[in-house]
Amino acid sequence: MTPEELKDLQKAVKTAKRIATERAGELHDLVEDRLPAAFEEIPAISQETYDACRAWAKAAARLKAAEAEATAWECA
Repeated sequence: MTPEELKDLQKAVKTAKRIATERAGELHDLVEDRLPAAFEEIPAISQETYDACRAWAKAAARLKAAEAEATAWECA
């Protein structure tokens, strides 16, 4: 993997983390400010939060694997 590809993966992880954090904030706001009146919003916001966190976790795992591979090549 080239250094540019690693940088792209790092950027993807940062972007995914930002999105996951935003979704978590939306879920928090729902719980803090709008429940119990807005209870019907729970499934959609929860799913969006879960999906965003899962996307971040997958991106982070890809980056970790790519960094490990790059380190292995440097040591060889």
